[in-house]
Amino acid sequence: MFMTNEDQSTKERIRGFLLDEGVLRKRLPTKKLDFGFQFTFPPGNQPSGQPIGKNMAVFKPTNQTFIIIEIGTQISEVHQKALKSLNKEKMMRYFMDLRKFFLIKDVYFGFDLENFRYKISEQIFVEEDTAISKNMFFKAVRKIFNCAIYSNILLAEYVSGKIKPEDISKSEDFSPGFSLYT
Repeated sequence: MFMTNEDQSTKERIRGFLLDEGVLRKRLPTKKLDFGFQFTFPPGNQPSGQPIGKNMAVFKPTNQTFIIIEIGTQISEVHQKALKSLNKEKMMRYFMDLRKFFLIKDVYFGFDLENFRYKISEQIFVEEDTAISKNMFFKAVRKIFNCAIYSNILLAEYVSGKIKPEDISKSEDFSPGFSLYT
């Protein structure tokens, strides 16, 4: 796939940002992308050695003038069961509150309600004469990461009392390993 010098420069710049912070994990398949990387944010480990970060992705769709930074969330089976135990109105209110929050935060989002998953993303347009700064890039990363964390907190509030503590320890945490784009 042919990339312009600008696209190549943007790719190398973002790859450098991710390497500098020690969060780069792998390249994404590039059939529909000029480039893409999976990374973990924030960096660091819990005392148990488990990473504290969540999987995220940054990519540039082919023939587009922007990059997308994205995090996906798959609601765990335990939390799905707790949501389903709520009356339908309260469950829909959770997703409506989530939509309102994402709109207020001015992020892109998409829901797959049937499979209890969603993605949150931000776009940064790449100007011909302006390079993306590290600060600009990581502000966008933090913005969508914080939206994902808030969505987990909101879910915990909605299902409070519906989940036993031992059920949470048996389940995987909100898995961010999917993307509706790639």
